[in-house]
Amino acid sequence: MGWIETAGGYAVSLEGTRVLCRNAAGRALKQVPPKLKDDVEVVRLRQLAEWLARHEGECREQVDAWLVRSLPVPVALLARVWPDTAWQAALRDLVVAPVAGDGSADTARAGFLRDADPVKGLGIVDLDGDSVWLAPAEVPSVLIPHPVLLEDLAELREFAAELKVEQGVEQLFREVWQRPEGVVGAAGTDTGWSAYANGKFAQLRHATGRALTLGYRVRGGQALCRLVEDGRQLEAAYWLGGDYPDAEARTGALEWRDGTGRRLPLGEVGPVAWSEGERMAALVFAGRVVESEEEGAL
Repeated sequence: MGWIETAGGYAVSLEGTRVLCRNAAGRALKQVPPKLKDDVEVVRLRQLAEWLARHEGECREQVDAWLVRSLPVPVALLARVWPDTAWQAALRDLVVAPVAGDGSADTARAGFLRDADPVKGLGIVDLDGDSVWLAPAEVPSVLIPHPVLLEDLAELREFAAELKVEQGVEQLFREVWQRPEGVVGAAGTDTGWSAYANGKFAQLRHATGRALTLGYRVRGGQALCRLVEDGRQLEAAYWLGGDYPDAEARTGALEWRDGTGRRLPLGEVGPVAWSEGERMAALVFAGRVVESEEEGAL
């Protein structure tokens, strides 16, 4: 945006979500002078910058929810929001795929999203490197596939590197976790996964605060991640502790529940739900207190 004149010959402008300032001689300053802190134009720009930052975050959160919950996204909606730079930054270069007849992603026709138009539809670079359009009449909705569902993920990552793809929402380079093969056997009827149990936190508030900072909800002593797989509402829940906020806490099992609250046997947990549930637990667990070998030997 252009420069706005303010008191004392100064002028202010907005670059992204940062307020810029220059003096009467036109020299750019490293920061807005303290004497302009309460200037009406500076206050307005800062409020706008805060709103833009929130908006960008909300766009990323919504796109991440579409990915994690495997929700079909109408092409018309993508075309409508595309001119907004915040939406475009969150969507550009994500792998999108037409919704197949059974509601799954038709990955054979997938490609990197590069453009969206109300008439033409979605402009993508397909997996052969060709630029094509997915017409709205033929492809009314697309899925943003979770990486655990993408075949040849390693090759897609290499292709993305060749195209110099930078995704605003983690998709291709999102860490994925596969359910161990042995879980389907004897352990398949268990309802708790203890790989991230017994993580020590000096205070329970440290564990809950970490979960909240990572974007997860916390309720009843558990970090929660809402999911949708095969059209079914699910929730991954990771036990953090049920004591006072300032008491020492140790993490417990990770489990998955359906919409009725029933704990799912591990053998019934689908690939997306497993990956995202374990991702949540791993991220929280990484913030635990790690004792040195010397301390452990005492």
